Amino acid sequence: MDLMEQAQIVARIRDKLVDSTGTRFKVRANMGRSKIIECEGILTQAHPQLFIMEVEKKRGRITRQSYQYVDILTGMVELSDLESDEPIYPFPVSVKA
Repeated sequence: MDLMEQAQIVARIRDKLVDSTGTRFKVRANMGRSKIIECEGILTQAHPQLFIMEVEKKRGRITRQSYQYVDILTGMVELSDLESDEPIYPFPVSVKA
């Protein structure tokens, strides 16, 4: 996959997340060193290079976590629908629209 194809995929991921602002997702993030975080959160903002999720932690505390669209492309972050538990971008990510 060349750089132009990757840029197209990242743009499609961003467009889909911009349309999904305010939606609740299940987040699975690989933080490195065998540390994987799984939580549920609301997609609150989508910026040109990253998106922000609000996640409820222990004792009702809400934290914000930011991820890059490239993290979804590389598989470091996976967003899934809560009801079906299906990833919104299944892997491998295809170039076709």
